[in-house]
Amino acid sequence: MQAFLKGPSSISTKPLAAKERGAAGAAGSSGEGKKLKPIPWVEKYRPKNVDEVAFQDEVVAVLKKSLEGADLPNLLFYGPPGTGKTSTILAAARELYGPELFRQRVLELNASDERGIQVIREKVKAFAQLTASGSRSDGKICPPFKIVILDEADSMTSAAQAALRRTMEKESKTTRFCLICNYISRIIEPLTSRCSKFRFKPLSDKIQQQRLLDVSEKEHVKISSEAVSYLVKVSEGDLRKAITFLQSATRLMGGKEITEKIVTEIAGVIPKETTDELLSVCQSGSFEKLETMAKNLINEGYAVAQLVNQLHDTVVESEDYSDKQKSVIVEKLAEVDKCLADGADEYLQLVSLCALVMQQLTQNT
Repeated sequence: MQAFLKGPSSISTKPLAAKERGAAGAAGSSGEGKKLKPIPWVEKYRPKNVDEVAFQDEVVAVLKKSLEGADLPNLLFYGPPGTGKTSTILAAARELYGPELFRQRVLELNASDERGIQVIREKVKAFAQLTASGSRSDGKICPPFKIVILDEADSMTSAAQAALRRTMEKESKTTRFCLICNYISRIIEPLTSRCSKFRFKPLSDKIQQQRLLDVSEKEHVKISSEAVSYLVKVSEGDLRKAITFLQSATRLMGGKEITEKIVTEIAGVIPKETTDELLSVCQSGSFEKLETMAKNLINEGYAVAQLVNQLHDTVVESEDYSDKQKSVIVEKLAEVDKCLADGADEYLQLVSLCALVMQQLTQNT
């Protein structure tokens, strides 16, 4: 065994150097291979600095002041998903601390982590109490505080939120908190009053189209202008969803041009012809036809929640229905949406909705 272990030392150094060079080359090539590893485009094109954040001017202005040396308040970011809340604070933190100090100075917890009252008392409190030390190797100014990012804070229990109050006040010299949520109403009042609140607006169609075209160009994706417009429409201001749909469509098409039809299939949108057919069946007054149509929709795998959203838009925008008909149908759509969210049976809810629409469209107004 010892002879085996000593074996390599008896080999001349020249071949070993050559071997080392070969190993280094292999390591280099494997490193390059790692760089080329496919990652989701959402992560690949996430803003790397604050300047790349789109359409959120007020937040960017505050963070830029902080990057220039001003103090940073406790922050509360709220707004719809996919508007850049997490990306903004992560980009700002990377600029503030640089790659070396980022891990030491930033604690990020989201809904997938355990965030009960015990974690707030122990993990967050312990991190907040640590002194912020160390300087950046590139010589840039490093702020004297750490950042705790609590993503999806609206899913934290009220007790955990209440436990956070004292920590936020007590450790204000060394720590800043950034709470991120979709619904500000689910954050307790004492926490919101301790933070500067910033609402993230849904991204405008123009900015989304620009970003999607940038990604398409960098990834060499062929996509028609109608498909880009439709992607923006179905994503409803959520850029993350739009980029994910774009990547899925690219994988599906394998280099061919992406069309509006492909986007419809990928996004799970119910074709307009289908919703129009459903409304015409309701107008016909035949319950038998209606029941068959409802069964077909369920069998084809369409989500009733998606149908509810699309029917809402169709009914509200239509000029064929009276205001009374619209109000009754929209009220029923809201009821069905609530029942589906509570776990009700899709088929029964769909038949119930269609039966009411049929009553409204067939009665004399």
